[in-house]
Amino acid sequence: MRFAVFALPLLVPALFSTPAVAGHVTYKYRESDGTVWYTDHRPSGADFGDYQFLGYHGRPPASASCRGMTKQSLARRAHRIATPMHRVSSRYGVDELLIKAIISVESCFDPKAVSSVGAQGLMQLMPRTARRMGVSDVFNVRDNLRGGIAYFRQLHRRYDGDTRLALAAYNAGPSAIAHYKGIPPYPQTQRYVRRVLARWHAYRALARQ
Repeated sequence: MRFAVFALPLLVPALFSTPAVAGHVTYKYRESDGTVWYTDHRPSGADFGDYQFLGYHGRPPASASCRGMTKQSLARRAHRIATPMHRVSSRYGVDELLIKAIISVESCFDPKAVSSVGAQGLMQLMPRTARRMGVSDVFNVRDNLRGGIAYFRQLHRRYDGDTRLALAAYNAGPSAIAHYKGIPPYPQTQRYVRRVLARWHAYRALARQ
């Protein structure tokens, strides 16, 4: 049985599978000729024993909060948080439409969103990140926004204003960026960066109309 695979450097450190950034699972398979493959699809049946579990890489969004959502329902959710999102974004000097794009991808504007790996609230803060940013109630709209936006601003500054790197670090963790010296080759993280940037550009286009 074949699985969708992607090639990565030979050594993929399991150290990235910390609770703060966990989410994207990776398995390794070595062919008889020594070729090494990596896959993000869980092997099943007799094939499972041929694969080595490496850990979780990247962090999936709260997909349950986005299930069945229409453009109209998303717009209604976005409208409910528009005022605090504007105020907190302005306070930290971060592009409000970029934050809106992040929230759209992370939680579909659901303040009560919880992902499969435990990320919580609008900006899907992992518990360790929330504690580090002083967030006392991750399901409180303003508290979650404050912690998430402040954290993203730290990352944006850390990478000298490189939005792509900041987004990748928000999803997969700064350690992954340091190891790969750029956006890590995790499919989930690369999809995340593309999706947020596409939403951001769409929101900017609408704002110019």
